[in-house]
Amino acid sequence: MDIAGEYTFDAPQAVVWGALLDPNVLGSIMPGGKGFEEVGENQYKGALEVKVGPVQGLFQADIKLTDIQPPAHYHIEVDGKGPAGFVKGTGSLNLSAQGNQTHMVYAGTATVGGRIASVGQRLMDSAARSIIRQSLEALNEYLKVEVANGSAAAPTAPSSPAPTESAPSTDLPSANASAANAADSASALATAAAAPVATAATTTTTATPSAAPTTTSPNAAAPQYKPPSQTSLALNVARDVLNDLVPPKYQPLLLGAIIVIILLLIWLVRR
Repeated sequence: MDIAGEYTFDAPQAVVWGALLDPNVLGSIMPGGKGFEEVGENQYKGALEVKVGPVQGLFQADIKLTDIQPPAHYHIEVDGKGPAGFVKGTGSLNLSAQGNQTHMVYAGTATVGGRIASVGQRLMDSAARSIIRQSLEALNEYLKVEVANGSAAAPTAPSSPAPTESAPSTDLPSANASAANAADSASALATAAAAPVATAATTTTTATPSAAPTTTSPNAAAPQYKPPSQTSLALNVARDVLNDLVPPKYQPLLLGAIIVIILLLIWLVRR
């Protein structure tokens, strides 16, 4: 099975590269990810609980990275085993900066065996493309939250006092706040909340008892990444497979046939 494609992340290249080498990140972006651990130089072990159609169970994976060229390229070898069979694959990825975004091109080959191979080549190719797409979208949502939090952590420069010709004045501190938002993905793969950034500013007021009081903005939670659920992964895979295998103009007919079969089964059971 050949795998190839490209994707553009909404984050700088250095941030994307760091995430692709972080086992904690890679273990969290996929639904059912049980985490990865480094067991040697550029070697990792991980576990992934899969619940997609006939492919279900806990898969153990050995991952090895070679030909590492920071921050743009590495080669990857994957050896995974589970109750539904095994997967062995090799591939490579290349990153290139595009302003504040990062473009990734990836390619590889995979060999599968066991019950996984019985689902058929075309169905397997469609499901693999769907899982890869959802993984990249989930990683992008994580990166967007990281970038938002990084921007929120950077303080802004204090404003200069405005000149005045009135009576001697007294400086009173006040606080301004800015918020960074991380958008939800179209398939609900991630959610985020707003985070405040308190910045110091100095204002000059006339010396009167009723001078404007100091104000502070309420605190809000920092943006958090939430990985997609197993249910959303399975539903999206089913949708993508349906779109690949059945032309859109025939999908209403297929849906109608399925409904008729279900109604017929219900009628037979109640007799």
